[in-house]
Amino acid sequence: MRGLILFFVIVSLVSCKAQNTIPKQSPQQDADIELIDQDGYSGILEYETIVIKDAKSLNKFYSKINRTRKPGLPVPMVDFSKNMIVVVCMGKQKGEKLPVLSKAETSEDELVITVEIADSHKNKASPEIITYPFYLYKTPITSKPVSFQKLGF
Repeated sequence: MRGLILFFVIVSLVSCKAQNTIPKQSPQQDADIELIDQDGYSGILEYETIVIKDAKSLNKFYSKINRTRKPGLPVPMVDFSKNMIVVVCMGKQKGEKLPVLSKAETSEDELVITVEIADSHKNKASPEIITYPFYLYKTPITSKPVSFQKLGF
């Protein structure tokens, strides 16, 4: 009897079509671009990208972000001899949308980072909240100038 029940369970698990569905593929983040900080309110009202290569500039950015916060967000510790920071301020957003950064084909004299929006809605019926988020990404430092390309906006 136990063998028959076990056989039935195994057959039903193997034949279930729900396990074989492939979810819609979302954009993939590059492995050497790491999200280190984010928040739903930046105080920056328009889309903006910033490359930060020193601690003084990072502190200046956080002083701008923390103007309306008490006690404020802590400034992340970054080794600027090895890494640089890429800041993506999304501007006015409705709902939760996460930027996905990837390095595009680069020429010898420029690094192009693409910023693509991945919609992270789980329930479309929920009301969309308006936010002004920012995202900080750590990536290896480069001497090349960095430009950004927006996709899916």
